[in-house]
Amino acid sequence: MSAPAATVPKRLRVCVSASDVPTRSRLAALVAESGHQLVEPCESADAVLTDGAANGILPGPTVALGAVDGEFAGLLPTEATAAQIDAALRAVAAGLTVRAPSRQHRSFGPLPEEASVLLTPREVEVLAALGNGLSNKTAARQLGISPHTVKFHIESLFRKLDATSRAEAVAKGLKRQIVEF
Repeated sequence: MSAPAATVPKRLRVCVSASDVPTRSRLAALVAESGHQLVEPCESADAVLTDGAANGILPGPTVALGAVDGEFAGLLPTEATAAQIDAALRAVAAGLTVRAPSRQHRSFGPLPEEASVLLTPREVEVLAALGNGLSNKTAARQLGISPHTVKFHIESLFRKLDATSRAEAVAKGLKRQIVEF
């Protein structure tokens, strides 16, 4: 009995649209490095890779490198890797929208006050336990987790809410209407 053959990902037909010849050559090289077939604009393309300076209507869903805004299905930074470009091209060809994370939120530091804070359901439960005045051990018992896990969630809450104490975390949770008592 032979082993099943590995499925090879489908090669996309990708068109390149660029503002100048050197940029077009660089983008064409990225398409080839991504493992896709480069097609001329007049052919039917599954997706388009552009430098963001595209004029007119493009023949398919488009990934723009370096564009800040626009009606593009995909936006990536100019320094995107071949793997990121491959993933973005596949996503836009499937009808999805791709956006690179903003540079301002790439650190593990606290989020700005005005930013909406996304807490996991467990973090919300731990925050509620803090608001009820429970100790780590009591909260752990009530939630069915270890005290170490409670401590981990509290540290995450402190970072996400930019709080330095349990009371401050609860106050910020109340202010942002994350929890109610």
